[in-house]
Amino acid sequence: MTETKKRYAMVIDLRKCVGCNACTVSCKIENQVPDGVFRTWVKEMEKGVYPEVTRFRLPRLCNHCDNAPCLAACPVQATYRTEDGTILIDYDHCIGCKYCMAACPYDARFVNPIRKTAEKCTFCYHRVQEGLLPACVTTCVGGARVFGDLNDPQSLVAKLVANNPVQVLKPEMNTEPMVYYIGADRDIMGARYTNLEKGGN
Repeated sequence: MTETKKRYAMVIDLRKCVGCNACTVSCKIENQVPDGVFRTWVKEMEKGVYPEVTRFRLPRLCNHCDNAPCLAACPVQATYRTEDGTILIDYDHCIGCKYCMAACPYDARFVNPIRKTAEKCTFCYHRVQEGLLPACVTTCVGGARVFGDLNDPQSLVAKLVANNPVQVLKPEMNTEPMVYYIGADRDIMGARYTNLEKGGN
């Protein structure tokens, strides 16, 4: 029996996000992210006219796309995909040209001001390899972030994607992102929104 390769993904249930930014803080501490730049952040948005105003939160990070434009954009192959689909950067090879930043439709990359190389979320790959969860997942007080192997039908992340209407950012870019949202507001997401019903595209 052939073992199916892992494909790591994250589901973010916006109904549970309280906007505490514990994910952002824990990411910066875990990955020693310099001041002024972020691997993950929570975008705050408002909809409506006073006094009928609703506030929305949208956690953002690298989407570790199946069809990642940053891979082709890197002239020195410093950006690469692991066997489980995680997109990483070889800092020893990165020349800081910013081509990958321009190619990323999610604004998920930045130049580390100390190292002078591109940087982004890695799904805390160093932790995952040790059997741990990404730092942002372990510190999410609302339990909004779920991480796991999408190819394992018994994993919570696979069950959430299979049994809930999930959304992805900028589906028109055809990047096939591995970060899924539950409960995203259609108006806030706008044209960059799609609803992926079970079995849908």
